[in-house]
Amino acid sequence: MKMTTKAARQAAGQQIAEKEKRIMDAIRMRIPDRVPVICSLGYFVAKYTGIPSSAAYYDFPAWLAAYRKTIPEFPADLVFVQGFTPGTALEILKPHTMRWPGFGLDKYSSHQSIEVENMKADEYDAFLDDPTDYKLRVNLARAADDLAGLAELPRLSEVGWGAGGAQQIAVALTSPGVARAISTLQKTGRELRKYQKRQAQFARMLLDLGVPQYTQYAAMPPYDLLSFGIRGMSGLMTDMFRQPDKVIAACDKILQMTLARPAPKPNQFGNIRVFMTVTRGSDNFLSKKQFDMFYWPTFRKLVHSLIDQGMTPCIFFEGNCDSRMEYLLEFPKGSMLVHIDWTDIFRAKDILRDHLCIQGNVPSTLLQAGTVQDVKDYCKKLIDYVGKGGGFILSPRSSTESVKAENLKAMIEFTKEYGVYR
Repeated sequence: MKMTTKAARQAAGQQIAEKEKRIMDAIRMRIPDRVPVICSLGYFVAKYTGIPSSAAYYDFPAWLAAYRKTIPEFPADLVFVQGFTPGTALEILKPHTMRWPGFGLDKYSSHQSIEVENMKADEYDAFLDDPTDYKLRVNLARAADDLAGLAELPRLSEVGWGAGGAQQIAVALTSPGVARAISTLQKTGRELRKYQKRQAQFARMLLDLGVPQYTQYAAMPPYDLLSFGIRGMSGLMTDMFRQPDKVIAACDKILQMTLARPAPKPNQFGNIRVFMTVTRGSDNFLSKKQFDMFYWPTFRKLVHSLIDQGMTPCIFFEGNCDSRMEYLLEFPKGSMLVHIDWTDIFRAKDILRDHLCIQGNVPSTLLQAGTVQDVKDYCKKLIDYVGKGGGFILSPRSSTESVKAENLKAMIEFTKEYGVYR
């Protein structure tokens, strides 16, 4: 007999409570009932259900239905999803840093991030002196063509007080460039507001399917923020040699701004998981000397601060971070989740054993090109070695967009069947 909505939601709530406990027990270095399994579905649901990836931007009913069908068939303990973002709003804004399926890319592809140099080499002082002004009149003005008029706004610190200042702002807003930027933002905002109920519907669907919140809050290492959204990788790498003091000062400023953000409230289970990636801090990008000078000091302070505030950093160490694992022993036992990509996960276990929980790292290539037995064999190897004594969560290494459905299903099912800590 089909359950009532109330009964179904109670059952889903019980599933969430069980999964939440299993995940947090593993992170806290306690021994849960079995090895948890985390799975990123992302655009995989499009391929699995036979719809284009562009549905994530232009066809909400199809995207909702795709996730509603896929999640029960791939019942991981935590699922990372590609939520719905209205492509119509993005088309109005036309950001320089992004292309998505159906706009600039084939409708069956995934989205792409485009790196730009939004900050010039001689602008560090402007950023350091007044980061709010710099963000508004420079960084945002360069984010999209129709926002360029924001550069015509007066510097707020130079605007007068009271009615006099209001008149200065009023005159500035009549500038054609400023008016175009404000109009673009308003049109984008109105379009985004149309989809707020749909976003809530998507979130409700996840809860009804017994899916816990993957993360409630995101924080990025200051160096990565400077590299991605402000200076750009090539410019920052040059600056490390030509003006290293400015780079260090900018990272410190970004850290201050990040820590000034209000902390989120814990979920109903008292947990706050903070998603973070270490990308430009990997061995692929920085030498150990550069890591020690430019990356580690602010990253260390950020992670310690989040932990001190009762949050649980869940950090994806992208690329190869073999030489970074020993650094993590500085953080308190059971305080964070270490998601491994190309890093040697078995060596990482030897280093972090009994101290921090490791997540990973079934290769996407294996899930895409291997057999079901290949996947089971690799998962067994991970569980037997990395899961020994606790502190392990099994997951794919990274994207699952193009993997075989039978392999992804085998990864989840085998972990649930075999994944007992030894």
